[in-house]
Amino acid sequence: MVGYKHPCRYCGKLIDADSNLCPYCGKVNPLGSLRCPKCHEPIKKDYKVCPGCGLKLEITCPFCGEKTFFGDYCDKCDERLVVVCPKCKTEQPPIGDKCIKCRKPLKYRR
Repeated sequence: MVGYKHPCRYCGKLIDADSNLCPYCGKVNPLGSLRCPKCHEPIKKDYKVCPGCGLKLEITCPFCGEKTFFGDYCDKCDERLVVVCPKCKTEQPPIGDKCIKCRKPLKYRR
């Protein structure tokens, strides 16, 4: 049975309910609530900290250097808020200075 389509949170076009990427704008997590990058608890744009783990939800974007809400994308430059470990190539949110997988230092673009 064909399911209902839902609007992408970024571009508003209707997409399948099981989409992990929007086929129109290409952005990740186009459906459902925003989630904390650390503990995956549901969060909202006006939260200052995550209610689950206490992570600060205002960060400095590793790409443009501006303050932004810690969602999936920077509010200013629209880059995805992830960094890639130069050693093991693990893609991860910019939560700390070390890779969550191999513990090597991360390099941020600024």
